[in-house]
Formats: sequence, C-alpha cells, structure tokens
Amino acid sequence: MEDAQPFFASGNYAPIATEHDVTDLPIRGEIPHGLRGTLFRNGPNPQSAAPDPAAHHWFLGDGMVHGFTLGEGRASWRNRWVRTDKFLAERAAGRALSIGFGGARETGIPDTGLANTSLVHHAGRLLALEEAHLPWALDPATLETRGVEDFGGQIRRFTAHPKADPATGELVFFGYSTAGPLSAEMAWGTLSPAGAVTRHERFPVPFCAMVHDFAVTERHVLFPLMPLTGSLPRAMRGGPAFAWEPELGGHVGLLRRADGVASLRWFRAEACYAFHVLNAWEDAAGRVLADVMESRRPAALPPCRWQPEPEGGDPGPPDPLGAGPGGGHGCLPARAAGRPARRVPPDGRPPRRPAQPPRRLYGPVARRGARHPRLVRPGDRGRRHFTVPAGDALSEAVFVPRSAAAEEGDGWLMTVAWRATEGRSELLVLDSQDVAAGPVATVALPGRVPHGFHGTWVPADG
Repeated sequence: MEDAQPFFASGNYAPIATEHDVTDLPIRGEIPHGLRGTLFRNGPNPQSAAPDPAAHHWFLGDGMVHGFTLGEGRASWRNRWVRTDKFLAERAAGRALSIGFGGARETGIPDTGLANTSLVHHAGRLLALEEAHLPWALDPATLETRGVEDFGGQIRRFTAHPKADPATGELVFFGYSTAGPLSAEMAWGTLSPAGAVTRHERFPVPFCAMVHDFAVTERHVLFPLMPLTGSLPRAMRGGPAFAWEPELGGHVGLLRRADGVASLRWFRAEACYAFHVLNAWEDAAGRVLADVMESRRPAALPPCRWQPEPEGGDPGPPDPLGAGPGGGHGCLPARAAGRPARRVPPDGRPPRRPAQPPRRLYGPVARRGARHPRLVRPGDRGRRHFTVPAGDALSEAVFVPRSAAAEEGDGWLMTVAWRATEGRSELLVLDSQDVAAGPVATVALPGRVPHGFHGTWVPADG
C-alpha cells in the first residue's frame, strides 16, 4: 500500500503559502438578506514540508483559520495561520522541526498543540481547538493569535468538540488523557455564558482511548469510549500511539449534569467507532440517545497508512465527518435507569436541534475513492441533494437559521467547494428547504481553501 504523504501533499490536500485579505469578492446570485456574520473554518496547513514524510499525517498540519464575512450583499475572505509555539519555532528555524505524533516534545518545542481541527465562539472569544490541548484564542475580526486560553490555569485539556447549551448559554466541554500522555483518565466541565469555569471534574476510564467527541442532553452527558486505544508503552516500543483493539469492546459513560462525576455509570457496548456525534436527546422512556456517524472501525489511524478492511478493500482518506467504511447513521442509546447500552440501527427519525429528538440534518457524503461530492439529507433516498461535478468536493456544511423566529431547519447552508478543474475554491450558500436547486449565492475566491475539518458561524451581532 502506498505511503499517504504524497496524497496529503497533492490536490486540495496540499497546503497553501498565502494569507489573504480580500474584500468585495465576486458573487453570482445574491447573498440572502439578513445573512450577516462570519463563517470560520479550520484545518491543517503545514508551513514547512515534513522532515520525515513516512511519519507525517494530515492531522499534524499547522492550524489555518479561514474567515468568510458576509453582509449587506458583500463578501470578504481572510485567512491566517494560528501562531502556535510549534509554528513560531519552525518559522524562526526556516524548516519543519516536529517529527510525527508527539514530535513537538522530542524537539523541545512547548507542547501546546496545533489548533487545527475546530472552532468555537463563546463569551466573545474565538477559540481554535484540536484533539488534546488547550485552545488558542484568536481575534474574531483580524484572526490575530492572542495566545493559549488556559482558563485561569484550571483546565489541562480541551477537545475539539465542546457543546453549547442553547437553553442555559453554558459551554460543556471534556478532555481525555488528562492525567498525562495516553493516560486512562478523562475530565468534563462547564463554562458559564461569561466564560468562567463553573465545573471541572476528572475521572478514571476503563482504558485510554481517542474520544474525539461526546454527547450532551438537557440533563445528561454521554462519553463514548470506543477501542481506538492509546498506549504510551506501545509508543515507546516504536509502535503506534493509537491502535484499533476491537477485542476490548466499547464502553459508554453516562452522568447527570446536575450531579457530575458522582453519578457516572459505565455500560458495555459493541466495538465500533464514531468520530462525531450528530445529536443527543432524552426520550419519554428515560433513555439517553445519541445519533452518531458510525463505522466498523476508524477510517485511518496514525501513522499515515490506510488501514485495510477485512475484505481487503481500501477505505480511502479519512472522512472529517467520521463516516468511514461501513459508516452510516447509527444510534447509541443508554438508559439512565441502568440498562446496559447497546448499539441499534437507525430508528427512522430524522435528526433535530441539540438535546431534542431529531428532525433534520444535512451533511456532505462521499463514495469510495471520492471526497464529499454531494450534500444530502440522510433518509431522503437522494430526492433532496446537491452534487458537484466529478473531481470537485464540498466541505462540512454549516447551518444558519433564516431568522430567530424561523421554524427548525429553515435557513441557509454554507459549504466551501473545491473546483478541481479551475484549481480554486468557492463559498456556496444554499437554501436548506431546497438544496437541490443549487446555491442561491456563489462567492468566487481568488485561491484555494485546502480541505479541512470543521467550522462555525458567528452572527454580526454575536
């Protein structure tokens, strides 16, 4: 099997070397009235070629944040690298210094992360996030790096997917390996609407695992501990820091938000993997359910060789939405009353707003060997979708309500399209009620936005 480095250095995976500040971009169609704010996107964009291509992985690129500001019928684009300790050290040296996973510690660079995965806007702060470090704060207007956000020294780790509670205004977060590298301990907590730490609790887990995402409902928090295990002894022996060990099975941790870790209970689950949780809610029977993008195993593991399926097929590049080979819309339920958790097929209910039974979801999907050519609503059997030409690709779609009073699911979907033939990108705005009609507005960009991971919308008055 070929090494993955050439793949990550080619096409729209390849990094760009330019930071842009472009206003009054060309627009086909019309930016919807009332759509005023900025779409922020984050992803890996290494500033220097890896010193050891065999040890490089897409996940190791320096974070680059793109901001697309819309308002009054106009659009602008700004992008900046996050000036992490690693980025600044390598810029000063004029070459890449970090080597593979954990390489920052080996080269003496402060281990403060890459800030390359996701973003959250909370309490007036724009935070660039990644897997296992504290966030980096950015200026929302200029994207200037302000520094590591350590929350007054109260928090050690903060993953890429905190959850905003729309009812309370709290931000619920978690972290793993909080007792040290690849340790069997996790933590969870909350930030107040003003950004103060109001709860932070650590707790042991059955084994160290890559827990990329979690689920939050009105009264509960659910931690999916799947057997993508971390092992420091294995890594020190020259093996992978993370490896797939399905024989360990899965575990689901469930706690009540009001009672915290004192209420934490663990249930056994089948071995599967879900990078991302779509939504979670509590039903009338007292169950806590979470919709996830499930796969039989992780689509790709570091180091950067694709993991073959048992049948011998190649799952292809990793899907940022977690829909790897065999992936689909799954449901992980657990009873607060204590019944063991188990994985069940989709129950037919389409997804919905946070912490409530689902009604609507859109997301990019890919066929084997392709990357996200279609934006589709699961369960619609292809009747409501938007597809780009062969070779093109779409980013994760971000939803923006049409207005504060709009019905659920009524609004706009924004996605960045890679136009392979032209070698550039476009920002697309689609009506969520009729995605098959295509974009209502297409913003032409003078360059590329490399494939990345996640984004968030911040309204102009937010």
